[in-house]
Amino acid sequence: MALERQVRAKIAGKRDLEKDKEAQYWVEEVLGEKFPAGVLYEDALRDGLILCKLINKLEPGAVAKINTSGGQFKMMENINLFQQAIKKYGVPDLDVFQTVDLYEKKDIAQVTSTIFALGRACYKHPEFNGPFLGPKPADECKRNFTDEQLNAGQAIIGLQAGTNKGASQAGQNIGAGRKIILGK
Repeated sequence: MALERQVRAKIAGKRDLEKDKEAQYWVEEVLGEKFPAGVLYEDALRDGLILCKLINKLEPGAVAKINTSGGQFKMMENINLFQQAIKKYGVPDLDVFQTVDLYEKKDIAQVTSTIFALGRACYKHPEFNGPFLGPKPADECKRNFTDEQLNAGQAIIGLQAGTNKGASQAGQNIGAGRKIILGK
């Protein structure tokens, strides 16, 4: 029981309420509608409706059928449909939260991290005009070297690890020398 409490405390410690607010503000700006008044951030996202609307706003038709009623299974299906759609949109699989992280409120920080990853993925879609969330990902900077340039680099001795030119232990004498007495 104590280990479970420690794990919960560690997960809760990762959560940053400012990032939650920033993610909520971005979702509201993209959708053009506010979260329900008096409802916590994680509770508003829990059924997956807002998330499905969000991805459909970014990529129309990404989630064909959003379940608006039904039991627990239907709400978790919304979350799964959102997760599949954002992977297709360009969010790396590593950045996508697990369904239980949101539905059972196990790791809301990971949910917020996924929303930030979705915000970063928007930079890669020129049809999306903003608002954006998070820093712009770096673009590839491919360099092309000629064979002559590559061969010129072979002749250079790299000094990244330093040099041992002139280094030796000659003359190093600290204290008394070691005396081995045999036959005593």
